[in-house]
Amino acid sequence: MKDVLSFAVTIAREAGSLLKDAFATPHRITYKGDINIVTEADLMAENHLRERIRARFPDHDLMAEESADAGTGAEYRWVVDPLDGTTNYAHGYPVFCVSVALEHRGQIVLGAVYNPMLDECFSSLRGGGAFLNGRSLSVSRTDALTRSLLATGFPYDIRESLDNNLDHFKTLALKAQAIRRAGSAALDLAYVAAGRFDGFWELKLAPWDTAAGWLLVEEAGGRVTNLDGGPYHLYAPHILASNGTIHPALLDLLRQA
Repeated sequence: MKDVLSFAVTIAREAGSLLKDAFATPHRITYKGDINIVTEADLMAENHLRERIRARFPDHDLMAEESADAGTGAEYRWVVDPLDGTTNYAHGYPVFCVSVALEHRGQIVLGAVYNPMLDECFSSLRGGGAFLNGRSLSVSRTDALTRSLLATGFPYDIRESLDNNLDHFKTLALKAQAIRRAGSAALDLAYVAAGRFDGFWELKLAPWDTAAGWLLVEEAGGRVTNLDGGPYHLYAPHILASNGTIHPALLDLLRQA
């Protein structure tokens, strides 16, 4: 699987390079909802990933954000987000990434998250650790919530749904050292793995948002669950990731909220 991980890293870097080259150009924006958008760059990066995966692994299934794929029930399935942070990208805010993960019989076995603006590629192999540009990663050692830097995001239906994370945000903002909302869940998870964030939670994410980052956090020594503390899976409604040490405190406050 090391060769397959190398392939995942390569195609994530290639797609990221395409995004970076087009970053400063005007973008064609299509709305999937009031505030949920897609650009031509999303489609360009996804097409590149799809072509590269199909060429090397024609018998694998593929789940990607911007195009439907019924799948064949193959043992292996790629789960990719060609541009996580589309709103940032469309506004010229340089915080976005490419996320590529491989699932085998329902379990994520490898992943890569590439930030082209900083040339940072986070990668992980199940049972093999987590890395940033080849350097081993581990989660932070912060042991108190009051000294923790957290990250979160808000769902696209924030204007319509009361289940919009504002209550959780208010509760944790009063207990943590600080909270950041950068706009890319995959990068947030990668930063937990790297020890830059001590914890991350978010509601209503899709499988492609979390697949690679989930494995990164666990392989870096962290913990990933639902908001109620139960086991996380790709179709879980919400996610909580942390360095593990502050996880009980986060769960307690989220339950209160």
